Amino acid sequence: MRALFRRADPPVYALPADTRAYAIGDVHGRRDLLEMLFARIDAERAADPRPCEHLVLLGDLIDRGPDSRGVLDLVLARRAVDPSLTILGGNHEAMLVTLLEGDMWHLESWLHFGGEECAASYGLDPIALLAEPDRAADRLRAAIPPAHQALLRALPGAHRVGDVLFVHAGIRPGVPIDAQDPQDLRWIRLPFLRSTADHGVLVVHGHTVVGAPEIHANRIAIDTGASATGCLTALCLDGAERRFLATGG
Repeated sequence: MRALFRRADPPVYALPADTRAYAIGDVHGRRDLLEMLFARIDAERAADPRPCEHLVLLGDLIDRGPDSRGVLDLVLARRAVDPSLTILGGNHEAMLVTLLEGDMWHLESWLHFGGEECAASYGLDPIALLAEPDRAADRLRAAIPPAHQALLRALPGAHRVGDVLFVHAGIRPGVPIDAQDPQDLRWIRLPFLRSTADHGVLVVHGHTVVGAPEIHANRIAIDTGASATGCLTALCLDGAERRFLATGG
């Protein structure tokens, strides 16, 4: 008799039963929205605590919105009192770090894609930065507090909790997790977004704006364009449960 084979269902990745994780998508200078989500998360934690908690910011804290400086002030204050907080680096943080280090080749593109608002939040004139690019790095370093610069330079590219991997942009399909290129973690789009492969982990990411959170077999996308829409989204993973919190759009 011929054996019958059934295609295996893809694995359902979940956190351990005693672990809860919140991931917050791209903040992009909206301190007001981040404060709202922090308050909601704190209320949930107080009402129904877990032995192990994680709170992950998926990067792109800065640019586009009106208060990049305020966002970094807020997360630094939060990190000082909340050991569960992990702050990941996105491509916008990577661009600013490059400028702080004196490499001005993408100064114009950074300003165009949201750096103008970031610079203004530190009291800088974006037009003056662009008019004298040879002085831009010094002006940025003088205006941005040392604690902010240290934070930006130290942001990791990924955070793993069990079988869930939190990153800003995504991963390179077919490459082992521990061999991923940091550039891909912050910048990748189509090779990752088009992939239906089982990566061996569930990837939670931002970077690419979606109209509403998307749940795929191998990834969950939660960048809902907060700077433009007013909708900042958080994913809550609680054991096998998946649900979303969001500010009003």
